[in-house]
Amino acid sequence: MSNQLRFRSGQVELHRLRVDSDTVLEPGDLVFLDTDDVKPASDFTFDTDLPTTRGNFAAVFLGVCHQGSAEGETDDVSIDVSPLSVYQYDCDSATFEVGSLLAPDGDSDSIDSQRLAKVTNAAQAIGRAAEYKASAATQIRAQFASAFHAGSANVNAAIG
Repeated sequence: MSNQLRFRSGQVELHRLRVDSDTVLEPGDLVFLDTDDVKPASDFTFDTDLPTTRGNFAAVFLGVCHQGSAEGETDDVSIDVSPLSVYQYDCDSATFEVGSLLAPDGDSDSIDSQRLAKVTNAAQAIGRAAEYKASAATQIRAQFASAFHAGSANVNAAIG
């Protein structure tokens, strides 16, 4: 993975979370909460097909990693869970409207930690496009919806 933290604007809300010693994180990774530890999207267990896996990932999506963690390290890491932050990510070539749904890119057996894809099913989405692209683009600015932020649009963030 490349170290690609591309924060562009907005209010960041950093939370300090645990990481296992065998987990490698890079700044810019899209991460999920596995019981009580942060892990990159690429470590998420693939289930049946890409749409199913994306939906399962959205249910535990935490946010954007701001701090790397090498193998063997166990220091807490900073994760942005704010729905107001804007980041720029590589994506599949597509046109976008403001609000287009975004999910981690992937293939037949994994999802990516630092690449997005446009989707049409809200259950698979972890964010929305924060800009419009009239012609096909391979980078998009995005805002994310953490399942662990009460102010998030992620349906899994509801309390009660």
